[in-house]
Amino acid sequence: MEAYLTLILFGGFILMLILGAPITVSLAGAAMVSYLVLDKNPIALVQIAFTSVGNFPLMALPAFVLAGALMEAAGISKRLVDIAEHLAGPITGGLGAATIIACVFFGSISGSGPATTAAVGMLMIPAMVKRQYDRNYASAVTAASGGLGILIPPSIPLVIFGISSMGLKPPAEAIALHGQFASVSIPKLFVASVIPGLIIAGSLITMNYFISKKNGYKGLTDTWSFSDIGTVMKRGVWSLLAPILILGGIYSGIFTPTESAIIAVFYSLVVGFFIHKEMNIKQLFKSLSTTTWITGRVLLILFAATVFGRLLVEQRIPAMITENLLSMTDSMHLIWLLMIGFLIFVGMFMETLAAIMIIVPVLLPIMYMLGADPTHVGIVVVAVLSIGFATPPLGENIFVASGIGGSSVEQITSRIHPFVIASVIGVIIIAFFPQLTLWLPSLVGY
Repeated sequence: MEAYLTLILFGGFILMLILGAPITVSLAGAAMVSYLVLDKNPIALVQIAFTSVGNFPLMALPAFVLAGALMEAAGISKRLVDIAEHLAGPITGGLGAATIIACVFFGSISGSGPATTAAVGMLMIPAMVKRQYDRNYASAVTAASGGLGILIPPSIPLVIFGISSMGLKPPAEAIALHGQFASVSIPKLFVASVIPGLIIAGSLITMNYFISKKNGYKGLTDTWSFSDIGTVMKRGVWSLLAPILILGGIYSGIFTPTESAIIAVFYSLVVGFFIHKEMNIKQLFKSLSTTTWITGRVLLILFAATVFGRLLVEQRIPAMITENLLSMTDSMHLIWLLMIGFLIFVGMFMETLAAIMIIVPVLLPIMYMLGADPTHVGIVVVAVLSIGFATPPLGENIFVASGIGGSSVEQITSRIHPFVIASVIGVIIIAFFPQLTLWLPSLVGY
C-alpha cells in the first residue's frame, strides 16, 4: 500500500507540474486524490492546512518580508552597498567582491534570495558595467550571490525548516543507537547559519577573484582609503545597526525571531521617515503590497505542503525510503553526496519553501538514523537549495538579474556555472564538517 500511495502522491504531483499546474495546486491535488483513495474525510485536509499556519514562529515570515522591503525603501540597503564597495577597495575584481559582500549585508536584513538579488543588482550591475565588466558576468555574479539572502540570518527558509522539523521526533531506533538528539529551534538555526553563510560567500569571492584576474577586472582603487571607508561607515551607521539589532537581540535571547522581525519593521520606519528621510507614504504602501503578495504565495504553498508531508509520515513513506537507503550504505559522507546531488536537482525545478516542506519529512528520519544533528541537516538543506536560485530552469535570481541588467537568461546562465561549482564545493565542506555549523551555537549556549 505504501508503494501504491507513493506513486499516487509523487506521480500525481509531477504529472500536474508537467501539465503546468501551480505548485500549490499540484501538491493539494495529489494529496486530495490520496485522501480519496484512502477513504479519509477530505475535511481533514482543510483542517490540517488551516492549523499549519497557527504557529507563533510563522508570524516572523510576513514581518521579515516587510522589514526587507521597508529597509530598501528607507535607503538602508543602498548604504550597505556603498560600504561593501569601499571595503573591496583595490582587490582584483573589487566590484564583484563588493557585490557578494553587499549580498551578505542585505541578506542579513531581507531573508529572501530574489529580494537580495534585486536590491543589490539595481545598484551593482550598472556600476560593474560602467567599470568595464562584462554585463553578462556582472549579472551572473549578482544572481549567484543573491542566494546568500536565504542562508545569512534571518532567513525565511530557515524559519520554514524549523517549523517543519519541530513535529518530527527522532525514531526510537535512532535514539537507541545514538542517544538523545539536540532540539531544533529557529534562533539556533539562525546562529548556526552564520559560519556556513560566510563559507559560501568566501567560495564565491575566491571564484570571482580568479575569473577577474583572468579577464583583467581591476579593483576600484589602488589602495584602501581609510578616510573614505570612515565616511561611508559614518553615513551608513544606521544601516549597519539594522542587522546588529536584529541578530544581536535574537542571539542574546532578548527577543524571539518573531519579535525581532517586528522590531526591524519599526526600526525601518523610524530610519526611513525621520533619519534618512527617504521614505514616503507611496513607498510604504508599495512595501505592504509586496509583503502581502509574497506572504500569500508562501502560505498557500505551506497549506498544501503540510498536508502532503503529513500523508508521507502517516503512510511510513519516509521510513521505507530510509530503510532502502541504509540497506545500500551507512557511509555518512556518501549519503551526504547523494543528498546534495538530489537537492541540487530538486532546487532546479521546485520553489525553495515547497521543497523544504516536502523533503524534511523524508530526509530527517534518514539523517537521524545516521546520528546527524538536525540543526546541521537544516543548514545543509537550505545551503544546497540556495544554489537553486542560480540554476535553470527555475532559477529565480537569474530572471531577476536578467530583468535588471538587460542580459538574457541564456547569457547569464552561460557565465554562472563557475559560481554554482564554487557554491557546491562550499556546501560539501559544510556537510562533511558539522563542527563548522554547530560550534557557534554551542558557544552561545544552544
